Parts: sequence; structure tokens; C-alpha cells
Amino acid sequence: MSHPLVTAAVETGVRDARVLEALAAVPRTRYAPHGYEAAVDRDRPIPIGDAQVTTQPSLVATMVEALELTGFERVLEIGTGLGYQAAILGRLAAEVWSVERRPELAAAAAANLAGEGNVHVVVGDGSEGLADSAPYDAIIVAAAHPRVPAPLAAQLAAAGRLVQPIGPSGREDVTLFRRRAGVLVRDRIVALAHFVPLCGRHGFRDAT
Repeated sequence: MSHPLVTAAVETGVRDARVLEALAAVPRTRYAPHGYEAAVDRDRPIPIGDAQVTTQPSLVATMVEALELTGFERVLEIGTGLGYQAAILGRLAAEVWSVERRPELAAAAAANLAGEGNVHVVVGDGSEGLADSAPYDAIIVAAAHPRVPAPLAAQLAAAGRLVQPIGPSGREDVTLFRRRAGVLVRDRIVALAHFVPLCGRHGFRDAT
């Protein structure tokens, strides 16, 4: 599969063929800010304003692969950004809800995702999840906190998977958790990364 972002994902260890196919199929150009079109084929983050950046594609692929999606899941994404990861999730799951705390980003993401009928963008406090559409078979968090917020753990379905950067923001262990016998259990570290802080009622409240 000759695609620079797919090549980068494979080099980081991604092996799930469906994830690699989604990475090749989703045009990153659609989800990049104006002026960054030349950067879309590079495996690097792209600035999206307010000291935030997109997650680099190989890390998106690594985190999404850890969710073990088969196509039938209901997925919750925390941190929509401009919608790139949500678009990939939409190709791999049955239904995707994505929560973005910044209204201007949510509006841009919704426009970018127009036509993706199984992806829904909601403005809100991601640390609270989205109880109205719970439970979710998989949850993916694109912001860091030392703990998984209690609402996210509660909204995860039995045997569900959750991936979140665990740490203070700036140097985190991207960690896979599983819900077993009603309890969230740490499974393994998926990657090391740098993420913005998860802000909100159950996140870093002093940064909201």
C-alpha cells in the first residue's frame, strides 16, 4: 500500500489492515487548516490554533488500532479537532460520537465531516463524556490527564476498550484500558506521546 502516512504507520508497528486502509482512504487535506495543505502527507502534527495541534497520523493509527474495531461498534471520541481521527473512526465503526469543547473547532469539524452520516460532532465538556448516547464499545481520548475521568469509565460498555494519554500533559503514556466485570482495568501502554491537557469538570479544571 504505497501511501506515505500508511508507510509511517507501519514503521511504528501498526498491522491492522482495516486501520491502514482507512488511513489511506481518508484525505487529510480535507481536515487541515488553510495554508497547511503541503504538510498533509508528512507524519507530523499540524497546528490548529490556541496552542493546539492535530495528532500525527501514525499515532492516530496506533491508538485506533488498540481499540480493536470490527465495524459494529459505537465509539466515543473526546477531542474532535478538525475531524481527521473521527473520519478514520467512521470508516472502522458503526457509529461515532465526537465531543469537542471549542465551538469553532466543532463547527469546522462538522463541516469537514459533512457526508459522513455515521459521525456526530457535539460541543461539550469531553471529560463528562456523552451520557445521552452511552454505552460505548470503545472510547478514545485525544487529551491527557493522570486519571480516566469517572464519567468515561461509567459510559464504557462491558468488555469495552478505552485509550487515553495518562499523565500531566506534555509527556504521557498512551494507555489501553478494558472494562472487565464492571471495573476499568489497565491493559498496556500503547505509545509514549505529548498531548494537550484534558480540561473540564473531570479534567484540569483550572485550565478551563
